[in-house]
Amino acid sequence: MLAAMPAPNPDRRRRDLARVALAYASALVVALAVGWALRDRHPILVAAAADLVATLVVFGFSVGYDNSSLYDPYWSVAPLPIAIYWTGAPGLRQLLILALVALWGVRLTDNWVSRWRGIGDEDFRYQEIRRRTGRWYWPASFVSIHLMPTIWVFLGLLPLYPALARSSPVTLLDLAALAVTTAAIAIEATADRQLRIFLRTRRDPEAVLDQGLWAYCRHPNYLGEVLFWWGLYLFGLAADPAWAWSAVGPLSITLLFVFVSVPWMDRRLLLRHPAWAQTMKSLPALLPWPRRRESTAR
Repeated sequence: MLAAMPAPNPDRRRRDLARVALAYASALVVALAVGWALRDRHPILVAAAADLVATLVVFGFSVGYDNSSLYDPYWSVAPLPIAIYWTGAPGLRQLLILALVALWGVRLTDNWVSRWRGIGDEDFRYQEIRRRTGRWYWPASFVSIHLMPTIWVFLGLLPLYPALARSSPVTLLDLAALAVTTAAIAIEATADRQLRIFLRTRRDPEAVLDQGLWAYCRHPNYLGEVLFWWGLYLFGLAADPAWAWSAVGPLSITLLFVFVSVPWMDRRLLLRHPAWAQTMKSLPALLPWPRRRESTAR
């Protein structure tokens, strides 16, 4: 949950979004060129190489505009091209996966666009890294803000390779994967919508959201994101049980949220909203559970 931000200048914001679009279009062109050059290699290797060079291109734009938040949409933009590239003869499973990845990616990217105020708006976590690292900020940014998330997302996508590249009958496990992934997207979308409404309508700037999905865990938007990657894993498991090892992808993303994203956001909210201390006592971070005591934050 973030504090409400003042509205940016619309014309300037449109120009800044056009710059972001140029960065990602350039990254896509370079990635396609790398993919063509490596077209005879294994599709996983080709996708990994293209993913890496695309990350480098976006990083170059981040440095050029002195704002690492230009990378933020990469998390939701990169998976669909990779999934399309891995898709063989499209069957029901493949169509379901592509539709779900597209829906998740479009919604999450749109959520970022609606909140980003422009080139001068850099994520508070990146600002903290900038203060800690000083002149070493850009090497630190490349590793922690650009490269590592690219690796996490790629690992999270690995279970999709057997599900997309090979044709096999749809099973009950596919239906479970569909249910988990759809529920994950719905949870994340609902939590984000509830947060936007709360930030737009609250009267007390120190109040915290404790209604809707936010009455059952502190970070339901993170819960939806974690479930999404486990849903994709189930598709891969349904296609080929031998790929059970690819659980390393969703597991690494789960650990990222549990040990990095959740504690970082909790620290941020504690500094800005004293009522968050009571929320932390009464609500779990991710796994939904009814509030253990009445909240004092309204």
